[in-house]
Amino acid sequence: MPAARLPLVVTADPDLLDDLLRLAAAGGTKVDVAADPAAARPKYGAASLVIIGADQLEACLRARLPRRSRVAVVGHGEIAEPMWEAANAHGVEHIAELPTAESWVVDRFAEQLDQPVGRVLAVIGGRGGAGASTLAAGLAMTATRDRRRTLLLDADALGGGLDMMFGWERKDGLRWSALAEAGGRVDPPSLLGALPCDGDLVLLSFDRDASPSLPAEAMAATIDAGRRARDVIVVDLPRRLDDAGALALECADQVVLIVPAEVRASAAAARVAGMVRAHRRDLSLVVRGPAPGRLRARDIASALGLPLIGTLRPEPAISQRIEHGLPPAADGKGPLARLCRRMLADLLRDAAVAVAA
Repeated sequence: MPAARLPLVVTADPDLLDDLLRLAAAGGTKVDVAADPAAARPKYGAASLVIIGADQLEACLRARLPRRSRVAVVGHGEIAEPMWEAANAHGVEHIAELPTAESWVVDRFAEQLDQPVGRVLAVIGGRGGAGASTLAAGLAMTATRDRRRTLLLDADALGGGLDMMFGWERKDGLRWSALAEAGGRVDPPSLLGALPCDGDLVLLSFDRDASPSLPAEAMAATIDAGRRARDVIVVDLPRRLDDAGALALECADQVVLIVPAEVRASAAAARVAGMVRAHRRDLSLVVRGPAPGRLRARDIASALGLPLIGTLRPEPAISQRIEHGLPPAADGKGPLARLCRRMLADLLRDAAVAVAA
């Protein structure tokens, strides 16, 4: 059972906070509280709902928190029109004035209840060709084989396309360009129903004849839809993060860096790890063989200062199958499939612990 996420309230106004806590209790939910954007950032992307106090609106706009869906501004009294326009341009969907809008705020808190929340696992390569896309596709296939409702997101606009790993490049369904045109304003069930799919697996990738740009609001809407209707969401991240990639990184429950067992790859991975740490502190490591210089996985983990969660031996058959549109780990056999099963078990066990808590 995926863990539920709490709404996030961002305010340093004690009177406003008292009112919002009272309204959240009336809506039957607890909330996370942050006094400013810096404190809000670690939980901002993953919260089920964000309520920004009018006292922190200007600070949040200056902090350039990532665009996402389900954001409202609440304050006592009227909010000046220039701030309203700035908030709307940043993706804020509603501005509510208390006490007039108290019942509306209670309803927003109440609708967070009983919503299952899927778990997000993001994969990023330590260098080009590290195997991040292969690992992401293997995780998605493994989750599907385990009868988990799965959403696989290709967030690497300059990659070869995850759809080709599945032989889905001609499969009917929406691509990122359609969501970009919609500005991220989509109905979650309709979105998932319009994507290329096969059984429990749904895939969102890029068009080959359209702009590779990926707006953050489209990523926010898609992750929101996935959390509501999928058990597992796997994201293949680019090594050069755009706003959409940064938002996915901050939303993820777990992030895994995959690195070939080579000295230069480890040096490149150190830069990528530093970039990731600008957005979140927790990051795990997978090391992929072969190791031409006999570099050990635990030495790479020690040099990068990251926990090692797995290693991968070479599997030449995977590359051969991908060339024919057969996804990795589809048969559930081999080192990659075993690693994916263990990673997903850890992801879902953490969710179960959170539910029990």
